[in-house]
Amino acid sequence: MSSNQLDKKSEAWSALFSEPMSELVKRYTASVFFDKRLWQADIEGSLAHAEMLAAQGIIGPSDHADIQRGMAQIAQEIESGAFEWKLDLEDVHLNIEARLTQLVGDAGKRLHTGRSRNDQVATDVRLWLRGEIDLIGGLLTELQRALVDVAEKNVEVILPGFTHLQVAQPVSFAHHLLAYVEMFSRDAERFADVRRRTNRLPLGSAALAGTTYPLDRERVARTLGMVDENGAPAVCQNSLDGVSDRDFAIEFTAAASLCMVHISRLSEELILWMSQNFGFVKIADRFTTGSSIMPQKKNPDVPELARGKTGRVVGHLMGLITLMKGQPLAYNKDNQEDKEPLFDTVDTLTDTLRIFAEMVGGQLNPATGAKEGGLTVNAPAMEAAAQKGYATATDLADYLVKKGLPFRDAHETVAHAVKAATSHNCDLSELPLTVLQGFHPSIEKDVYEVLSLRGSLSARHTLGGTAPAQVRAQIARHRARLG
Repeated sequence: MSSNQLDKKSEAWSALFSEPMSELVKRYTASVFFDKRLWQADIEGSLAHAEMLAAQGIIGPSDHADIQRGMAQIAQEIESGAFEWKLDLEDVHLNIEARLTQLVGDAGKRLHTGRSRNDQVATDVRLWLRGEIDLIGGLLTELQRALVDVAEKNVEVILPGFTHLQVAQPVSFAHHLLAYVEMFSRDAERFADVRRRTNRLPLGSAALAGTTYPLDRERVARTLGMVDENGAPAVCQNSLDGVSDRDFAIEFTAAASLCMVHISRLSEELILWMSQNFGFVKIADRFTTGSSIMPQKKNPDVPELARGKTGRVVGHLMGLITLMKGQPLAYNKDNQEDKEPLFDTVDTLTDTLRIFAEMVGGQLNPATGAKEGGLTVNAPAMEAAAQKGYATATDLADYLVKKGLPFRDAHETVAHAVKAATSHNCDLSELPLTVLQGFHPSIEKDVYEVLSLRGSLSARHTLGGTAPAQVRAQIARHRARLG
């Protein structure tokens, strides 16, 4: 039988039609040049299906052996680049099945017994995405470790904390970085939760209604590691839902969007901190670019691009939700459009996480075993900026409350003190004691410790506060959690 005949026979619906598909429609409907990345999942799912068919006596042992042998050769061909992907065969599934039939004959044709491309593709995408979620979990851990490493070196560094982008109160720079560790920790939790719902088996749902063959779907689920937290097989319980559900893809893209939002917020701060007006940090030159016209420029292209790519990922989320909103049960060709946004979301997020872990934490030097070239912190610039904007005004109000004033009265008193300091063009801590006592007689010499940046920092010793001792406790907690 010729290759063309094999290709034609792989189209199970071809005998029904009186004319071939047009070349334009072939290109329009084909997905092989983007869904071929599912090939490992497709082979893994097919081998589990074949093993179950043999165990159930639906195919014979020799057919099972032939399928295993053929799939091993196909995997080798794909890995080596020798496999020929054909547009005429439309997608990854038919390409692999056609090559299998070419290699092992009728055994290849029997592989599709008891399944449809509908449940096959749903299974493949879940298997592939499960692996990508595991990879993302590791990358999130690396980014968190990088942030904790930088935080540990900068516990005593004072940064102006902002609200409304106005100087508000002094905080430890480490404390500020650990806020992002908390965000990325929640992201990891969300991805783990998405993985649990992704890791369920649609295979055996067939086209939409199940199948007349005596399949052991739970056996396939166990073979593929699609089990719940108790080790029980996790199988989609409704065949209609099994082939048409793409909630897991939407959930993943939602989690990815939120993760990218966190990266975008960090990017915005890095961009501000790198500017000459702040000068708080530097990032390694390999993460920046110059200007084609202004030789003095060093532009934070990586954070800026990550900020832009966030919109791209959020757009994919909107696209997937819109894709699903009008679909009746069960499978529809619309669902082919789930893959490109999902694939691009994974690629964008994984690339971004890799780059940010290195940009923040540095690159490992094989000779020394240490990381080099990460975030460079300008502690004096941060502290000088924290001196502006009367960052310890709240501390003075708290001081007066401890002297017996109601907080609202203390707040008003400090407002007058700030107004006086502004008129004298000095900080609150630079006002003479006699001037401060003019605002309230209970103010004593010990107020200057309260008005110092370090005193303000150390005073916030509640759980989750910015006092260095609390920050070190949080760093130890994250170290233990991240391993």
